[in-house]
Amino acid sequence: MTTDKDISYEIATFGAGCFWCVEAVFEGLDGVIDVKSGYMGGQTPNPTYEAVCSGQTGHAEVTQIKYDPSKITFEILLSWLWRSHNPTTLNQQGADRGTQYRSAIFYHDDRQKTLAEASKQAAQAEFDSEIVTEITAASTFHEAEDYHQDYYRLNKTAPFCQMVIQPKLKKLELE
Repeated sequence: MTTDKDISYEIATFGAGCFWCVEAVFEGLDGVIDVKSGYMGGQTPNPTYEAVCSGQTGHAEVTQIKYDPSKITFEILLSWLWRSHNPTTLNQQGADRGTQYRSAIFYHDDRQKTLAEASKQAAQAEFDSEIVTEITAASTFHEAEDYHQDYYRLNKTAPFCQMVIQPKLKKLELE
C-alpha cells in the first residue's frame, strides 16, 4: 500500500485491448482514484504510441489503476477485467490485432500474483475457450501521450467512442 497526501492506495495494471476502452471501464468504478493509459511489458525504453503500434517494442497497451483498497479490492478489479474484454483471444480485442493488445495482468507483488492466478482459474468456468491472459510481474510503466488520457471522457462524440466504448459501457451497466 502506498500513501500520497494522506490517501492510502494500491496500484493494479491491466492490459485488455485498446487502453481507451479499458480506461473508460475502470474510471467509472467507485473506489478508483485515477486511471492512466500507458505501456508495459516491452524492451524499448521510452516507447511512443507509434512505436508500440508497430508491434516491435514488446509493450502492451495497459491501464494503471490507482485505487482505494478500503472501497474496492483487487479481486473486484479482476472481476471487472474478466467482464470487460474477451480474455480468450490471443493478441486481439475486436478489430484491434497485435501483441500490444494482449490480455495481461501485471502484478505488483506476490499477493496480487496469487489473487490473479486464482481469479483466472475461477473465471475459466465462464468461458468456452481457454483464457490466454498472461500474468506477469510489473515492469516500468510508461505513461501514454497526453491525448490518450481520459480519452472517452474528453471525446464522447468521436466515432470510436460512440461505436465501441459507449456500447461496452452500456453493456456493463456503467453508463
